[in-house]
Amino acid sequence: MIFSLEYVYYICGILMAIISFLAFKDQSNPKRVLTAIFWGIFAISFLFGKIIPPMYMGVAVIIMAVIAGIGGVRLGSYSQSTEEERTDRAVKFSNWLFVPALLIPIVTIIGTLGLKEVTIAGLALLEKSNITLVSLGLACIVAFIVALSLTKETGLQSAREARRLVDAIGWAAVLPQMLATLGALFALAGVGQAVSTLIGSVIPLDNKFMVVFAYCVGMALFTMIMGNAFAAFPVMTAGIGYPLVVVMHGGNPAVLCAIGMFSGYCGTLMTPMAANYNIVPAALLDLPDKNAVIKAQIPTALVLLTVNVFLMYFLIFR
Repeated sequence: MIFSLEYVYYICGILMAIISFLAFKDQSNPKRVLTAIFWGIFAISFLFGKIIPPMYMGVAVIIMAVIAGIGGVRLGSYSQSTEEERTDRAVKFSNWLFVPALLIPIVTIIGTLGLKEVTIAGLALLEKSNITLVSLGLACIVAFIVALSLTKETGLQSAREARRLVDAIGWAAVLPQMLATLGALFALAGVGQAVSTLIGSVIPLDNKFMVVFAYCVGMALFTMIMGNAFAAFPVMTAGIGYPLVVVMHGGNPAVLCAIGMFSGYCGTLMTPMAANYNIVPAALLDLPDKNAVIKAQIPTALVLLTVNVFLMYFLIFR
C-alpha cells in the first residue's frame, strides 16, 4: 500500500518530537526539561512503539505518569501574535479561514468511501483495514497544506501553535491512547468474565430487555470510571454484550457495537475522568467551575442513554 496507518503514526511522532524540542528550548518554562521528556517519550511511542519491547514501553509510560503526577508538564511562551494582529487577519481572510477545518471531514469521507479500492501500479492507495483512520490522517495533511498556502505562515509557526494547544491540554492529551490500552489489558485479564458473573447474579438473564439495559448502562458507567468508551468497550462487550446479548439471545452484533459505543459516549459526557473532553475546555474558557461542562451535559447524556437502551432493544433482535 502507498499510505498506511504507520505513516500517520510517524507524522504524529515527528510533530511530538518537534514539540519536545521546542519545550526544551523554552527558558520561560520552569519545568522545561520534564515537559520535554514527557512529550519526547510520547513521540518515541509513535515513532518506535512497534519495535520497542512491551516491558520497556511500559516503563516509559510509568515515567510519563510520574512526570504528570508531580506537575512536570507546564506551560511556556509561544511567540503568539497580538490580539490586534489576529483581528486584522480574521477580517482579511474572512470565511476562508474555515476551509482547512472543513476539509478534514470532507477528505476523510472521500477517502473512506471513494478511495478504498483505488490502486496505483498494483498497490492500494490507502490501507483498507484502517481506511477511516488513514483517510483522517491524509485529510489533516491536506488541510495543513491548504492552511499554509492560505495564511503564508511557516511550518515552524504551525509547530509552535501545535505546542501551545498541546501544552494547554497537558498530560490529558495522552489519556485516550492510554485508556484504550488499559481497556484491552482489562479484557485480557478476565475482567469481562468477572463482570458477566456479577451481572448474572443480579438480573434475570432470560429477560432480553434487562440484559440490553445492563449492557448499555454498564457501558456508560464503566466509561465514567475509565474516562474513555474505547477502554470500556472490550470489557463490557466481552462480559455482557457478546455472551449474553449476541450468543444467548441472538442479537445483531453490528447493532450491539454501534449503539453500545454510543452508550459509552453518554458516560463520557458525565465524568471528570474524560479530562480532555470535560475539564480541559473549562480550563481553556477560564470557567470558575471546572465541572461546569459536565453539569451542563448530564441532562443530555441521561436522555441519550435512555434512548440508546430502547433503540438497541427494538433493533438488535430484529
